[in-house]
Amino acid sequence: MRFGFWMPMFGGWLRNIEDEGMPASFAYAKKVAQSAEQWGYDVSLLAELYLNDIKGPKADALEAWTTAAALASVTERLELMAAVRPAFHNPAVTAKMAANLDHISGGRFSLNVVSAWWEEEARQYAGQFSQHDERYARSQEFVDVLRGMWMADTFTYDGQYYQIQEAHLSPKPKRKLPMIYAGGESERGKRFIAESCDAYLMHGGTVEEIRHKTRDMKERRQLTGLGPFSSFGMAAYVIVRDTAEEAEAEKRRITQVKAKAGGGYAGFQDFTQKSELEQQITLEDYSVSNRGLRPNLVGTPEQVAERILEFSEAGLDLLLLQCSPQLEELQRFSEQVMPLVRSERSVGQIAN
Repeated sequence: MRFGFWMPMFGGWLRNIEDEGMPASFAYAKKVAQSAEQWGYDVSLLAELYLNDIKGPKADALEAWTTAAALASVTERLELMAAVRPAFHNPAVTAKMAANLDHISGGRFSLNVVSAWWEEEARQYAGQFSQHDERYARSQEFVDVLRGMWMADTFTYDGQYYQIQEAHLSPKPKRKLPMIYAGGESERGKRFIAESCDAYLMHGGTVEEIRHKTRDMKERRQLTGLGPFSSFGMAAYVIVRDTAEEAEAEKRRITQVKAKAGGGYAGFQDFTQKSELEQQITLEDYSVSNRGLRPNLVGTPEQVAERILEFSEAGLDLLLLQCSPQLEELQRFSEQVMPLVRSERSVGQIAN
């Protein structure tokens, strides 16, 4: 199991808590990244949203790619996975930027292709927002261009969305092909990922939901004739306390839903209506980002470690954690949970 975390781009992950003590600033992100690297974390996902979906559209939010570039120069081992939304980017320019970042980071840069869902943000930032399946079709061409630019000496492409004429990209990425992660739950989204991406990312789910999704995506991938996926990852919000009662009390505190118009729930309608989700999302689910509480990583170190091993058995090999406040909770998890999981004990041994 690889352990990763979401970079604190938005001042926290909780829509009901105004101040989580983790400002949306580069200084805080740098401290988290450097500390997490020392604590044994493997990868960090930098989400790309120009408006703050967690604390409200008027709140501060970091930009993913400039933050990734800055962090690449102050870290040594951490994989930096920057999200990119084709509706806002030129794919040839993105390929150039990614190759440059791969060199700056010493081969530690990867991408998370996101087909976007927030129509209001697209309106404000002149994004090419369209119907659901068209967004994934655009993403598929976007990835075609990325890989073509990285691999070919001279690249030409004539697609529905992108036309590239005899383009040159040099230097090529430090690695031949930077890793491309993506997530999606619709039929069109899963087809795009099976045909075009290297790794599958999921919102938080139960063990059985994740088992079903990983099995389904392995079968879809096999039908393409491509090699197996490199990774199956999941977002999860983690609460570790000395007792189960303390952990449950913290869960109750952060899920006391108090939605306000224009606040952290401003994107709820777009997220639920403009995406094709496999599970219905309640306001309580949405109170923590990315369905993070659904995996139920809530409890004592032993209980959380046992649960993680269940996810590992179900096919998961990457956890992308959210927690609050991030610095303190990432350290707690690294000291109390990671050693239990990495000791490769059985579930029964941890429980006992």
